[in-house]
Amino acid sequence: MNVFSTLSCLITAWRSRLELFGARKPALLCLVGFLSVGYISQSVGKDADNDWYTPRPPCRLVGNVYYVGTADLAEYLITTSQGHILINSNLEPTLPLLRSSIEALGFQMRDIKILLTSHAHLDHAAGHAMVRKLTGAQVMVMEGDAEVIQNGGAGIKACPVDRVLRDGDEVKLGEATLVAHRTAGHTKGCTTWTLVAQEEGKSYQVVIVGSPNVNPGYILVNNREYPDISEDYKRAFQTLKALPCDVFLGAHGSYFNLEEKSKRRQKGGFNPFIDPEGYRTYIAEREQAFLRELSKQQKEAAGAGLKR
Repeated sequence: MNVFSTLSCLITAWRSRLELFGARKPALLCLVGFLSVGYISQSVGKDADNDWYTPRPPCRLVGNVYYVGTADLAEYLITTSQGHILINSNLEPTLPLLRSSIEALGFQMRDIKILLTSHAHLDHAAGHAMVRKLTGAQVMVMEGDAEVIQNGGAGIKACPVDRVLRDGDEVKLGEATLVAHRTAGHTKGCTTWTLVAQEEGKSYQVVIVGSPNVNPGYILVNNREYPDISEDYKRAFQTLKALPCDVFLGAHGSYFNLEEKSKRRQKGGFNPFIDPEGYRTYIAEREQAFLRELSKQQKEAAGAGLKR
């Protein structure tokens, strides 16, 4: 999808949102178009096919777990008889797309009772304050990231945190029980979520990976702001390797080949999201990438020390 198609989808979605609140005046709708153009220009830049903003059809992944995010920024709706749990709010301008996805599945955004996150980066949590405002959902965040959400910064608006989670805490609503696993490194409170989903009389272990990635510019050695970063990554990989996994999901659709698996899912037959081998392969590859970067930075630090 090119930038003009993306812009059109965003403007349509924002118009729906304004109409929801009774704002139908042409001047306001023109303002939406202007702001959308400005936002995309700043955020997408030369990348006209930025999958962070590209809409995609929502889909059922397994049991009561649904994908309601954009082409690459994952958002998950876990439905129950007592309301729903949303993992990730993503970018605020894409919230109308989230609302449309939820409604396309036959659910209502107002029924979201709990808002969680994979980690406190703007692409996953910038919309938290608005989702809380629109739904009244309880916001629960892992220690290490809770302060970022609570105080705001780095593109995230300040949002009250109703519950600070710790490693191993359970989040329960209706028939659903999610377990929060602190898999820090990518952020101090990066969280991998697990739950059991039922489909066709069988139980499946679902793992939603927070992020095991070392982003460009991350300092793994002698990091004054985050001294334990490399040790946290190592602990995270130990945790991820120990988790039982049938259904492999993650904070970005690219982690688990969302598009390719979605096409196969539409054809019927075996559920392609049930992919334990894909999970193990992904985690092993990401661990090796981390170790290579750590070794590189350790050698660079040693070399700099010798020059002194």
